[in-house]
Amino acid sequence: MFNGLIREIATVKSFQGHILSLKADYCPKLGDSIAVNGACLSVIKLYKDGFDLELSKESRTKIAIENLKDKVHIEPALRYGDRIDGHLMQGHIDAIGELIQIQKNENGVDFFITLPQKIMKFMAYKGSIGVDGVSLTINEVFKDKIRLTIIPITFRETLFKEYKIGRKINIESDLLARYLYAQTNQTKGLSWEDVERISYLY
Repeated sequence: MFNGLIREIATVKSFQGHILSLKADYCPKLGDSIAVNGACLSVIKLYKDGFDLELSKESRTKIAIENLKDKVHIEPALRYGDRIDGHLMQGHIDAIGELIQIQKNENGVDFFITLPQKIMKFMAYKGSIGVDGVSLTINEVFKDKIRLTIIPITFRETLFKEYKIGRKINIESDLLARYLYAQTNQTKGLSWEDVERISYLY
């Protein structure tokens, strides 16, 4: 599990086949889970200045692999007892969105991102979303897109300041929204016991 707060911006040394090699200050252990642009990957080799991660075929087909170059967001998995400042995220990418508009506002920057219709049902006003591994709040929901406001500190401390129109973006919808949708769309209906059980999962 992750909480969508970026630990570091790592440098991509290479990405060949199914191995991603990163240069980073953070020192994980073999087998550790690291979210790279929001996708949960496993550490398979360590170096003095970084580490290698392995991408399964599933991961390579579900994420925006064209962004695994230059620099990437990284976040180590949460440990039991860690403070959660963002929201709970699994590191499972649901879809790839596309940045279609960037608009400066009074004290931040608005990003408009189009999303596949299959995940629009999980989008809610003031709901949570993972965007390239960053925990954000949805400020507006449209038919096929959302509007997010990036506050100045987040804009400065992430790669968002370098994003251009047309960029493909890893999207993880809210965990609770996915569970609730799955349960409420069962033919048997939803009982109070179901609601209580789902709340324990979140």
